[in-house]
Amino acid sequence: MAALARALSCQTGVTQWITGCSGLLQTAAVPGQCRRMLCSIFQRHKAGPFRLSRFCRGLIQANGATTQQNRSFYNTNKHLSAKDSLHPSEEKVGAFTRIIEAMGFTGPLKYSRWKIKVAALRMYTCCVEKTDYEEFFSRCQMPDTLNSWFLVAQLHVWMCLVRMKQEGRTGKYMCRYIVHCMWEDVEQRGKVMGINSVALKEDLKSMVENFYAALFGYDEGILSDDHVLAAALWRNLFNRNCDDPRHLELLVEYVRKQVQHLDALSGEDLLLTGEVSWRPLVESDARSILKPLSPVYNDEGL
Repeated sequence: MAALARALSCQTGVTQWITGCSGLLQTAAVPGQCRRMLCSIFQRHKAGPFRLSRFCRGLIQANGATTQQNRSFYNTNKHLSAKDSLHPSEEKVGAFTRIIEAMGFTGPLKYSRWKIKVAALRMYTCCVEKTDYEEFFSRCQMPDTLNSWFLVAQLHVWMCLVRMKQEGRTGKYMCRYIVHCMWEDVEQRGKVMGINSVALKEDLKSMVENFYAALFGYDEGILSDDHVLAAALWRNLFNRNCDDPRHLELLVEYVRKQVQHLDALSGEDLLLTGEVSWRPLVESDARSILKPLSPVYNDEGL
């Protein structure tokens, strides 16, 4: 194509036309059509350089259009999931909603805020009560402390946040309240354990910093390969204190299958109920796909 363009600009002899057009024929998606057009070029050579240049420019445009069609067809061959076709997080928002949200207020949501807050509390409760922490501590050789409990709960909260952020503005609002419930629970647990208020305040400040740093690491890991995810788990969950690669392999497998399991849950049910089930840490067939059960929603009193 570049050689043909230079030949057009310089308006040189037929030899350079043949060189440029031969390369064009090799890259053309429809060689029969280009051969017919190339034969017409030599028949019109006596008509003058202007008409010849204009005709070959049409040949270049036709080849470019064919190449563009091939590119778009190639892009459509990607294996997209059901959530890639219609992404709720890219929902259209009116001008008034943008203005009030830019001022720090929450615009109109798909469901009542009270329903979403109740569902967020239930989802956080599922992260805390439906997780077998003793199995995590024993299999991963983690100390039975408040910080270890928080690191395991933080991992499950992050997986819920990843799932709910796919549900548009309503899901993001629910994510904020899930995090709010988590910090209130951590503070109450610290007080029950008898931790000094000053020390608890410093611990909470450190936990907040580690939490948002872990979110970035886990997000990068889930979007990358298993090596990046294992590195994020080693830094955040194990606090760089894991010498057995089998523990990292177990946790990488656990995160992958849990994210797949959460993606299979209905977004409408999650927004209304917040009910989440977790797969066991160790399974005989971890790659199996389990069909989630539809929860029962009761909005009485909301």
